[in-house]
Amino acid sequence: MKQISTFGSAGYQPGDLQLLRDAGDDAAVARLLAPCPIMRLNAGQAVAESNQARLYIVLRGALAVETDTSTGMTDGTVSKVLPGESVGEQSVLDEEANLASITALEDSDILVIEAHLVWQLIDESNVLARNLLRLLSFRIRAANAQLRRRQKVGEFYRQMSMNDALTGLYNRAWLNDVLPRLTTTAHSTGAPLALIMIDLDHFKRFNDSHGHLAGDQALRAAAQVLSGALRPTDFAVRYGGEEMMVLLPDTSGPMAVAVAERLCERMQQAQVFADMRLPLPHITASFGVATLEARQNEQDLIASADAALYRAKELGRNQVAQQAAGS
Repeated sequence: MKQISTFGSAGYQPGDLQLLRDAGDDAAVARLLAPCPIMRLNAGQAVAESNQARLYIVLRGALAVETDTSTGMTDGTVSKVLPGESVGEQSVLDEEANLASITALEDSDILVIEAHLVWQLIDESNVLARNLLRLLSFRIRAANAQLRRRQKVGEFYRQMSMNDALTGLYNRAWLNDVLPRLTTTAHSTGAPLALIMIDLDHFKRFNDSHGHLAGDQALRAAAQVLSGALRPTDFAVRYGGEEMMVLLPDTSGPMAVAVAERLCERMQQAQVFADMRLPLPHITASFGVATLEARQNEQDLIASADAALYRAKELGRNQVAQQAAGS
C-alpha cells in the first residue's frame, strides 16, 4: 500500500463520503480532511496491520472485510465495502487497533483518517456524528439478524444430531444428555420413572434372509410402533443396532408393564413390506421393564431394564419381563 495523494489535492469533497453526506460546503471539515493520505491498494493486497485506530474510506474500487481475526478463528463472514463506505469505525470509538482483515477486491484507492482526526471532525460537524450513529445502528441490526439466523441453524443441526437418521427416534447422544436429568428430577420430586429396554428378536436372521435394506425398513417399522403408541411426555430412543428404549416419566412399574405389553402386541402386527402385506411375526421384540429405585442412577436403571430384557429372551422372546424384586 502506497500513498498516491491527499484528500485535498485529489479534488474530492466531504459529501463524497457516506459519513459526511449532507455536510454541504463545510469549510472546516474540508480543511481537516485535506491532508489525509489516499493510499493505493492493488487487487488482492491487504491493508497492513497497525497498532493505531484508523478509519478507512473507499474512494475507488472495493474492499473485503473479515472480522475477528485477532483470535485466528473467523466465522467466514466477509463484508464488501464499496466507494464512499468505510471500515474501522468501531476501532476509532473503542480507541483500539482495527482487528479486521481488509483486502482489496480490485485496484482501490483508500482514504486513511487517524482516530484523533475523526474526533475532531465529530466536534466540527454534527453531521458526521449523526451519520456514524445511523451506520452503527444499521450494523447492529444486521449483526443481530445474522446472529438469530445462526442460532436457528445451530438449533436445527443440534436437533438433527440428537435424532437417529434411520428411525427418527432419539439417539444415544440425546439419551446421555436427558436421562441423567430425568433421574435427578424423579429422585427430587418422588415421581416414578420407568424404562423399557427393547430388542428385536432374531434380527440378524431377518437381515440374512431379506437383506439389509429390508432390515432397515423393519427398524423403521418398529420405531413407528413405539412413537405411535406413546404419550407426548414419553420418549423413544434407538439405543444401538436393533436395540431400542422407551422412557416413561411419572409412570409406575405396573403401568410400564402394561405399556410394554401393548407395544409387544402392536409389534407383532406391524408390517415391514407394505406392498406384500407381510406381517412381522418373525421380527417380534422382547421387552425388559424397570423402574427407578432409591439411590439408583441412570446407569443402574438401564442395567435393571437390560437384565429384565435378557429374562424375556430366556423365557422365549416376544414377551415382557420385569426387573426382579430388589434389583
